[in-house]
Amino acid sequence: MPARHLDADEAALWARVMASVRPLHAVPAASHPPKQPLPNAVAPSAEAMPSTVAKAPKPATRPGDTLDGGWDRRIARGIIQPDSSVDLHGHTLHSAHLLLDQGLDRAIARGDRVLLLVTGKPPRPESERPHARGAIRAAIGDWLAASRHAHAIASVRGAHPRHGGTGALYIVLRRPRASRKS
Repeated sequence: MPARHLDADEAALWARVMASVRPLHAVPAASHPPKQPLPNAVAPSAEAMPSTVAKAPKPATRPGDTLDGGWDRRIARGIIQPDSSVDLHGHTLHSAHLLLDQGLDRAIARGDRVLLLVTGKPPRPESERPHARGAIRAAIGDWLAASRHAHAIASVRGAHPRHGGTGALYIVLRRPRASRKS
């Protein structure tokens, strides 16, 4: 995209903004930009400015990154059999969060591989009225990521229609590591 030149009003506004900015740390005088921008000066773009912000470290493996394609094929064909289930219908956000945590606790203790989480269907996109439907479903991702059981979750996938379709999720748990004897 070609650069756009500032008109007189924009240049005056830009000059006021630049005059109000102070660096967070001392910068050698030679590297300070001129106080007054030139008429018809182009505002610097984000790509042209050097980045002083450190880049975020690469996130750890998130749920969904560790399953092979066989899982997705089995889910699509409907041959996954959940070992246990947790139904969050009729719960408040607080009680649903506690129930999910307890369900994960039990499933991990039993050595379950797949937990069926029934959340209820999200509101229809064409729904016009404001409502709180889907609040639990919307919070599930954050709850699982921040859970004390996050290390035990291999993936979260949408359920097959026979297990609830868009109203349910499969939580695939990691296999427990065999204890090593030395």
